Amino acid sequence: MSQTAVRNGPTRASQNPPDVELRQVFKVFDNDTAVRSADLTIQPGEFFSILGPSGCGKTTTLRLIAGFESPTAGDVLIQGRSVVNVPPYRRPVNTVFQSYALFGHMTVWDNIAFGLRIHGQSKSTLRDRVGDALRLVKMESFSRRYPSQLSGGQQQRVALARALVNHPTVLLLDEPLGALDLKLRKEMQMELSNLHRGLGVTFVMVTHDQEEALCLSDRIAVMNDGAIEQVGSPAEIYDCPKTAFVADFIGDTNLFNGQVQQRDSTTLQVITDTGLSVITPATDTASPASSVVISIRPESIRLGLQPNGATNCFSGQLKNVMYLGTHVQYLVELKSGDRLQVMQPKSPDLLDLNTDVYVWWHETDGLALSV
Repeated sequence: MSQTAVRNGPTRASQNPPDVELRQVFKVFDNDTAVRSADLTIQPGEFFSILGPSGCGKTTTLRLIAGFESPTAGDVLIQGRSVVNVPPYRRPVNTVFQSYALFGHMTVWDNIAFGLRIHGQSKSTLRDRVGDALRLVKMESFSRRYPSQLSGGQQQRVALARALVNHPTVLLLDEPLGALDLKLRKEMQMELSNLHRGLGVTFVMVTHDQEEALCLSDRIAVMNDGAIEQVGSPAEIYDCPKTAFVADFIGDTNLFNGQVQQRDSTTLQVITDTGLSVITPATDTASPASSVVISIRPESIRLGLQPNGATNCFSGQLKNVMYLGTHVQYLVELKSGDRLQVMQPKSPDLLDLNTDVYVWWHETDGLALSV
């Protein structure tokens, strides 16, 4: 499927306390700080993603919410109540793991019923709630099969049903689609979005997949080296990154290091380390002589055989062409030695390698980020 989920925001009343809060949380393992000074507030009904590269602390953060780890310092609250000393099985959360963690010797029905049995639910309750969970994930006809008889997508649905059958306040998802191939992952993204929208349960997902986080989430926290660098909506994270790391990690971008040469009320003139003069919108933190990183998204750059006359217009040579179906990605080497990624709508006439070209972008398309 090629559909993209459209987020509608939290579904429960905003006057309720946050479903999850982290207050100045630290987690240290053998003198290695995995999570540092984490502050998060996740509202009822949100689809919230924690995004970052491997080893950034995102899974540890999820485990702190689940209760599988205890914070070295700080507090974890669920619905306004501290749960630091509450064991995982007494927290109103359930976790779906990347490996699914299904019991191979149990049928689908028994896997889903397992948590209810642990809590001593009656046979009639088991029958009704397991039946509801199977219908929810469209697995009614597979109830008597074993996990080894299911595809990866089917196992994922069973793992979701097993987590949801207990009616958790918060559903925690640890790289839930990471084990699936690309086509199935796209299909499951849509299913996950529909499931969230239909249930109104708070979802907290850990992922390293930027596209997945952007298309599924109401808000995203981007983590780097144990710290939360930015929290915002997908549009805020992509269009208005606050740091060079966020700009570089979310999607593709071109980065230039430089110094502010001049500024007025609306613009900055930045001289890059390679000698380019780039005009960008002014920021509150940038002043003359301060160091900045300029970010320009590939889709904001135009390419042609003649100069455009725009403020930010530079000559170069085409070094690579990648046809991507709906778009074409060009790699242009400027005379300064900088290499730029340029994303253009597909065209029947692709330019040849080593063609002399010009690139340009509007001054409002660049961002000056503090170093």
